[in-house]
Amino acid sequence: MLTELSIKNFAIIDELHVTFTRGLNVISGETGAGKSIIMGAVSLLLGDRASSDAIRFSEDSAVVEALFDLSENEDTRKKLKEAGMGEHDELVLKRVVSRNGKNKIYINGNMATLGMLSSFGESLVNICGQREHQVLLDADNHIDILDKFGGLISLRNEFSGLYGEWQASKRKRDEMEKKNNEKREREELLRFQLDELEKSKLEAGEDVSLHDEKRILVNAKKLDEYAGRAHDALYAGEGSVLERLDGIVSIIKEIKNIDPGLKISEEDMESAFFTLEEIAFVLRDYVKNITFDPARLEDIENRLAYLGKLKRKYGEAIEAILHRKEEIESELKAMAYLGEEITRVSEEIEQTEKLLLEKAGELSGKRKGVSNVLKKAVEDEIHSMRMADTVFEVRFEDHSGAEALSFLDVNGMDEVEFYLSTNVGEALLPLNRIASGGELSRIVLAMKKVLAGSGAVGTVVFDEVDSGIGGAVAEVVGKKLRDVSKHHQVICITHLPQIACFGDAHFLVSKEVYDNRTNTDVGLLSEKQRLDEITRMLGGVEVTEKTREHASEMLKMCRE
Repeated sequence: MLTELSIKNFAIIDELHVTFTRGLNVISGETGAGKSIIMGAVSLLLGDRASSDAIRFSEDSAVVEALFDLSENEDTRKKLKEAGMGEHDELVLKRVVSRNGKNKIYINGNMATLGMLSSFGESLVNICGQREHQVLLDADNHIDILDKFGGLISLRNEFSGLYGEWQASKRKRDEMEKKNNEKREREELLRFQLDELEKSKLEAGEDVSLHDEKRILVNAKKLDEYAGRAHDALYAGEGSVLERLDGIVSIIKEIKNIDPGLKISEEDMESAFFTLEEIAFVLRDYVKNITFDPARLEDIENRLAYLGKLKRKYGEAIEAILHRKEEIESELKAMAYLGEEITRVSEEIEQTEKLLLEKAGELSGKRKGVSNVLKKAVEDEIHSMRMADTVFEVRFEDHSGAEALSFLDVNGMDEVEFYLSTNVGEALLPLNRIASGGELSRIVLAMKKVLAGSGAVGTVVFDEVDSGIGGAVAEVVGKKLRDVSKHHQVICITHLPQIACFGDAHFLVSKEVYDNRTNTDVGLLSEKQRLDEITRMLGGVEVTEKTREHASEMLKMCRE
């Protein structure tokens, strides 16, 4: 329920604040006073596109803010929780429109997007103006109206879920069949690649080992020279290290014979001698084993070139190539079972199709039963608004039988459209062929009245509901609005006193000029002020005492 509305610097509104009540809130005022501007501000809070043209002249920004009571609106409380904004019984929507284009949206003080605002608006306020007329005229919406009225949304959602599974399974089968059609060519390629990789007899780290061996073969002469020189210097050459070291050991022994205090261990010296001698023997053996093998070098180079070719085809490293080999083996294994999988999925699809047709038939049957109830309810409401000869009908185009599957959509097998005839002898025509705005306004109101108990939205705004009507019909419309207000908060903009009299609260929109600036204001009328306004609405320019008495009598009758 909309409890507070604040508007600042919007169009010709300087600043205003309105507190709405439960039940029927009536807004009246002279033509051009700004009633439509107020509705434009509310529409901004419901997600309409913002324009800097709406900002009051000479101001930098406009602000529209509203407070909603959510104590009876479970849908919106759930959306708040899902959006991570906690659980609250109140909701504040705020929209700031700036000339610099940096517009801002807040939901309970949190920055939000236009999409989020629109989502919340859907469960808060329903504006029944020209837009609502268009919704009713669009046959695509008729099946939704019928299902909501009949309480069939849950059953339809059940069908929609099954329909989604069916579509997903068909897409999966199509993909598998496409793969199956391409299977031969793909399988030949994979088997060729696997054969190539198996014949290559790759080993992890092989390329590193080959590079090491190649480096040794290429440098065989250097290695032979270096190792030989080292061996001669240590052992075989004249004046070698070991020969000289042997002489040094003898001298140290002589020193120690004379002076045992010399702190040099004979064991350490002998150990050093034997260690160097061992190194010399290793170098001697190393030189014997060094060979320059051109044939082996060529083999290594050919193998490395082959490994490079495999890397370019399958991966940057041998480990990646081996991983690709495993992938190819897995894909070939899956291909072997592809035909079996297609058969299994096809059987699932066939079973789902049977369930879909059963569920679609059940849904269609209940819709047809509900359509008769809706027909009577709408006709009763329309007839009470002085359209006694009107015939309302819900027409179906169903597609049962063998071809039914090809016509199924997310809503079932039915195509639903509302037809109407407003005069005796006239053919029933689709609603979008109705020319009279007054007739359409009454049909919208009749539908709202019929659907009042099934809607979840907290506030319904009627704009232009009195278009093309007057007199006794207007009084009936006023009663209908009052009846709708028993289920929803209703805000109604009207220029007809017969409707305004039924309001639980009456607001007057007025336009004044202060300091050469036009400003629109909205005020809640007292009983006396309300009588004055009803009198004005009845009498126009010339207000007589008789008109005032008539207005007083109208108010009294509505209260009773």
